[in-house]
Amino acid sequence: MYYIIIFTAILTLISFIFDKKKTWKGIKKGAKQFINILPTLLSVIILISIVLYFVSDNVLTEYLGAGAGIAAYFSAGIIGAVAVLPGFIAYPLAGILVKSGVALSVIAVFITTLKMVGILTIPIEKKYFGLKVALMRNLLSFAGALLVGIIMALIFNYL
Repeated sequence: MYYIIIFTAILTLISFIFDKKKTWKGIKKGAKQFINILPTLLSVIILISIVLYFVSDNVLTEYLGAGAGIAAYFSAGIIGAVAVLPGFIAYPLAGILVKSGVALSVIAVFITTLKMVGILTIPIEKKYFGLKVALMRNLLSFAGALLVGIIMALIFNYL
């Protein structure tokens, strides 16, 4: 983490050397975007914390842990397919789940379905692409997410 902060600081200094006005403009724009995102970010983090407080680590590992077997992949896939979370919320949540004992391969399925499968967006896709295309895209994306999880399991279990 420190490397990223140092790298960012160095690049910012280099940017200042080349063009102070653009650099300040970029910093102001980034700060404004951060302030706009902050209420959503904090509310979702609070909501996730409350849910994780009431849902014990045992429940998480029962449905998403190693003991759940192949069902963990399907559970993570379904949760990811139904959830509508932006990446800046999903990745910290994934980190919390990993610390709770959920396997990286299951997290990979969750993140992949979260980004590629959209059960709640099927009506919109249907309107523009037709029901057949919308369903096929979502089914193939779900299968692809499961494949990603299997590949991750093979990599992390055997390497």
